[in-house]
Amino acid sequence: MRQKSEAHAEETIVRPAGFSPVSSGMDIARPHIAKQKRRRRILFAAGGALALIVITVALSHLKPAVPSVDRSTVWIDTVKRGPMVREVRGLGTLVPEEIRWIPANTEGRVEKIVVRPGTQVKADTVILELSSPELEQAAHDAESKLKAAEAEFTTLQAKLQRDLLDQESTTARVHSELEQARMESETNEQLKKNGLVAELQYKTAQVKAAELANRDAIEQKRLNFARDSIEPQLASKQAEVDQVKAAAQLKLDQVEALHVKAGMNGVLQQLPVDVGQRVKIGDNLARVADPSERYSNWRESYNRHPQRCGYRTCHAG
Repeated sequence: MRQKSEAHAEETIVRPAGFSPVSSGMDIARPHIAKQKRRRRILFAAGGALALIVITVALSHLKPAVPSVDRSTVWIDTVKRGPMVREVRGLGTLVPEEIRWIPANTEGRVEKIVVRPGTQVKADTVILELSSPELEQAAHDAESKLKAAEAEFTTLQAKLQRDLLDQESTTARVHSELEQARMESETNEQLKKNGLVAELQYKTAQVKAAELANRDAIEQKRLNFARDSIEPQLASKQAEVDQVKAAAQLKLDQVEALHVKAGMNGVLQQLPVDVGQRVKIGDNLARVADPSERYSNWRESYNRHPQRCGYRTCHAG
């Protein structure tokens, strides 16, 4: 009876929604909720990894940012066509790359200084004037020898031509005598057949014709030799003339070198001599340098050594 009343009371108790008669001290297993949470974590991790990969690839394809410079260090202007000058600063001493020392080509005395250091000069600018009486006399003697050699050459040429003409005349005369002797021999031969000439006269004509034939051959050889020997004799004499001419030209060049020239366009930097000073062959008389800037030389030099600037070199000190 009591049990029925308790069961009836339990049935009549109003329970909240979702209330289970199971003891409240125990959790209810919900496996589908755990699967959903695990799936969400996997999706979040995969999405994060994918986003990280996309960001990395995007950043790798970005161009480097243009470096920023201070406004006070740049010049802003309109672009124009023309040469671009780039200045490179560095510690050191400016030294021209093209330097020429002018040596003395002969002994002499400094007679006059025409140009002083610091002056712009050209290749044909006279810097110094030297004097050398011995050299001038030697040049005069060389010119005299040259004129004598040329006169001898002309005389030899005339003599060879004269000898050739004489030989041609002699050859022609002997050949004419040979023809006469042959005609006389043929005539005597006809007369001998008819008994109209003596035997001695006939043989004499035969011997004379043979002798003249021999002389004619010899004179012809002499004529050919005279003609062939003209060119070698003239060539030998011409070689002597050329030798004397070269020696004379050398002396003239040495006299001309007494007027010391710059030899190149540039600036006269040093002049280590003074008026009245005696100089020897090989002594340095002046130093000329070309300080002009050339872009091609500067570019090549800068590519090799960044501390080198312009056509003048900045030797890092």
